[in-house]
Amino acid sequence: MGEVARRAGVAVSTLHFYEAQGLIESQRTRGNQRRYHRSVLRLIAVIKVAQRVGIPLGQIRENIGHLPSGHLRNAADWAALSTAWRAELDERIALLTRLRDQLDSCIGCGCLSLTDCPLRNPGDTAADGGAGARAFD
Repeated sequence: MGEVARRAGVAVSTLHFYEAQGLIESQRTRGNQRRYHRSVLRLIAVIKVAQRVGIPLGQIRENIGHLPSGHLRNAADWAALSTAWRAELDERIALLTRLRDQLDSCIGCGCLSLTDCPLRNPGDTAADGGAGARAFD
């Protein structure tokens, strides 16, 4: 386990966590030591890249689950995974771009309760609750 962690560039606790989350698997020896298939190193690399771009672990697990187990990941596997994640990443990029562009219109206003505030009160939904300040969920 320590060797796999060292070669993958992660902590042993990360391997435990990934295994508990169903992202990787190991076999136990008679001495109760974990043994990993050599394909786990590339799989850990894929998981780390996906995490770095913001893919949630649950989605990583689901998408990896569609791939055949016990073999070295290859370019075709990566293409399948990246295709599955591309639409979500594009959607997030578009949302963040809109938020960034809308931010300029409210910097300095200080109230964030304007009827035309697209960030805090889109469509003046706060007006439906009556006059006065209120907390948003």
